[in-house]
Amino acid sequence: MTPFSIEGPFLGKASLCEPVLRALPDWFGVEEAIVEYVGEIERRPTFLAFQEGSVMGFLTVKQHNLYAAEILVMGIKPEAHRLGMGRALVERAEAWLREQGVEYFQVKTLADTHPDPGYARTRQFYLGMGFRPLEIFPDYWDKDNPCLMMIKKL
Repeated sequence: MTPFSIEGPFLGKASLCEPVLRALPDWFGVEEAIVEYVGEIERRPTFLAFQEGSVMGFLTVKQHNLYAAEILVMGIKPEAHRLGMGRALVERAEAWLREQGVEYFQVKTLADTHPDPGYARTRQFYLGMGFRPLEIFPDYWDKDNPCLMMIKKL
């Protein structure tokens, strides 16, 4: 396995993250959503996973208040899945948020009431990272994409 590094947080790195989003059409297949994410990434703290000088993954944080933040968006290029980058990105973001005094970390993902197998793996990843299901919001995105909010105490 080629080693990787996690760096950040950075602002203004959307151009490095957009290719990762576009490499994941099963998760980020709606152009309008990609454009919105790119705008958010540009102005929010973002951690980057580098391998051999290339960005292979990222995690962008949105802080809601002094006590709570969320994983706004995270992606790892398919060829780098299952190498520990996602875990390393989450752990680095958590450490940084603890330094800021943040107590709760959340993530929103597709609820298990939707049969998508990719998102089943996503939910398992977050469960493995210590996030716990909090609530399903059936219409947060739209009726065909029920939102599961997961939370973790830092």
